[in-house]
Amino acid sequence: MNRREFSAGAACLVGAAALGWPGFALAQRKPEEGKEFRTLDKRVPVDAPAGKIEVIEFFWYSCPHCNAFEPKLVSWIKSAPADIVVRRVPVAFRDDFVPQQRLFYTLEAMGKLDDLHHKVFASIHGSTKEALNREELIVAWAEKNGLDKAKFAETYNSFSVQTKARRATQLQDAYKVEGVPAMGVAGRYYTDGTMAGTIEKALQVTDYLIGEARKAK
Repeated sequence: MNRREFSAGAACLVGAAALGWPGFALAQRKPEEGKEFRTLDKRVPVDAPAGKIEVIEFFWYSCPHCNAFEPKLVSWIKSAPADIVVRRVPVAFRDDFVPQQRLFYTLEAMGKLDDLHHKVFASIHGSTKEALNREELIVAWAEKNGLDKAKFAETYNSFSVQTKARRATQLQDAYKVEGVPAMGVAGRYYTDGTMAGTIEKALQVTDYLIGEARKAK
């Protein structure tokens, strides 16, 4: 199925098994090219400074598996080597994903991403089950979470934020992202929970790919 035709559930990769629950330990072997990861046919430009290795997490706020993966990713980032630069990139498999792309980049532009990124997940997947899939809902959420409504709306509709959202979709296409959460490494490699077997394994495959990228410097 074309990824742009995914249902809301199918846009996320897999169920609980893909999140690395107990019982899904990675075998101690070298990850297999074409099975647990793929090397891109065409290298993707990176934004990381010289000497750094860029790692991208592709995600969608409304994906329950991305929500469950978030604390695992945060823990992984905290222990990542100093030469790793991690970027989060919100995907848009369909046009109705775009409002949440713009939410992410608006929070980033306003310097509120560190404070509110996790709250977006909590609002969507927590007890309140807020949709946050239309501009008016997102603006109301921002105001409720202490942001200036007019400034948020202006930033949300700014050329800069719209451009970043379009570039995020172009990046997802360049990596040929099939579902989320997924990981891109050094503009050269791609893996996800389906390929690796679980999303926890995907992080271990990411560690391996970082090593491969480091060798290629």
